[in-house]
Parts: sequence; structure tokens; C-alpha cells
Amino acid sequence: MWVMWVVSAVVLGVAGFAGVLLPRRRARAELDRTAWSTARAAVAMAEVSRDAAGDVAEAEQLLARAERMIADGDGARAAEAATEYARRADRLWREAARD
Repeated sequence: MWVMWVVSAVVLGVAGFAGVLLPRRRARAELDRTAWSTARAAVAMAEVSRDAAGDVAEAEQLLARAERMIADGDGARAAEAATEYARRADRLWREAARD
């Protein structure tokens, strides 16, 4: 009889663990997809600004760094950093176009 209690406790433990782990994994995967999508959009915007503005060395370096991070695809933090680099490059090109 005690074996049934042990098996029941193990089954409940595994079910509880899976009930917590699976939604967290899904949420993390969604966060990663969203972050990479945002990074790609920021790079695309920076490329448009580059085409309109011309040569700005610092912006070129920032965009290259963002594109390298996107190619490596390490995680949500890398995607956020790539987004920031691309946005900074975009800002530099927009300022250069205004001058």
C-alpha cells in the first residue's frame, strides 16, 4: 500500500514541475521571438536611414555590430543589444541627413 502513495507523490511532483516549467519555456520562447523581430526591424530602419544619409563611420560600425549579433542569434539580451545598436546608428544617420 505504501508503494502506491510513493508513486502518487512522484506523479504529483512531476505534474507540478511540468505545470510550472512548460509555461515558462513558452513565455521565454515568445520573448526571444519578439526581441529578435524588434532587432530585425530596427536594423531595417537603420538601413533605410543609411541609404538616405550617406557615410557616417560610427553608424556603420554600430550597424555592423547589430547585424553580427543578429547573425549569431544568442538570446533575448543579444537581441536587445542589437536593437539598441541599430537604433543608435539610425539616430546618427538621421542627424547627419538633417545637417
